[in-house]
Amino acid sequence: MGPMPNRIDTAFARLRAARRKAFVAYISAGDPHLDATPDLVCALADAGADVVELGVPFSDPLADGVVNQLAAQRALEAGATLPKLLKTIEAIRRRTEVPLVLFTYLNPLLRQGLGATLRQARDAGADGALILDLPLDEKLGDDVFPDDFRRIQLIAPNTPPDRAAALAKGASGFIYYVSREGVTGMRAEVATGGAPQIAALRAATETPICVGFGVSTPEQARAVAATADGVVIGSALVNQIAAWGKEKDLAARFGAFVRPFAEAIHGE
Repeated sequence: MGPMPNRIDTAFARLRAARRKAFVAYISAGDPHLDATPDLVCALADAGADVVELGVPFSDPLADGVVNQLAAQRALEAGATLPKLLKTIEAIRRRTEVPLVLFTYLNPLLRQGLGATLRQARDAGADGALILDLPLDEKLGDDVFPDDFRRIQLIAPNTPPDRAAALAKGASGFIYYVSREGVTGMRAEVATGGAPQIAALRAATETPICVGFGVSTPEQARAVAATADGVVIGSALVNQIAAWGKEKDLAARFGAFVRPFAEAIHGE
């Protein structure tokens, strides 16, 4: 038997065939503690998330707004580390096949060596990584990203067009297009002015394009889904985990909160 197909690729192929948009959900792994993370991931999958991004807790998350910074801080204080997170991914894999992406800064991956860590992540059951502060042209050696492990790229609205095209060509799995400048966080108004940039990226690559940063209501999610292949919801979800972290029925509450986002993105 050959290698298993990558779960991210399989999910997007299934969605494309059904003419549906992807719901990509972000949570901070280890918030409120790592034992809760498998339940939250399963709640996301059951509520309709197509891909789950797991934030790797880091002490200096520069691109993140205050909601996600505080989540990383809570996770670190609760004892979350990358080796423990990889064990948690193994536990998640015993319960669900939802695609998992590590959303991380470079620093936590370097302790054991980048290539070795990404292989460990793949072996634990992760399907790809978005490394926020890893430049595309960093000469890493060709074997750093394992063959069956996807390299998600972040592209911002102020990325010059030729650079954006190069990033798009270097991406696999999906592209995370940031709908506005600045750090992560919820906004009352969502920037929907990304249509020309998204069209330009589509011309450069077949890789699906998911749009995020600041989508905080199902209505906003529905509007963003109209122009993109998928929608990333992060801070709005992390905010609810912050609010309900000490509740015994956290996972059930969280699933109920998430379902309207899935329905809006899937056009239900």
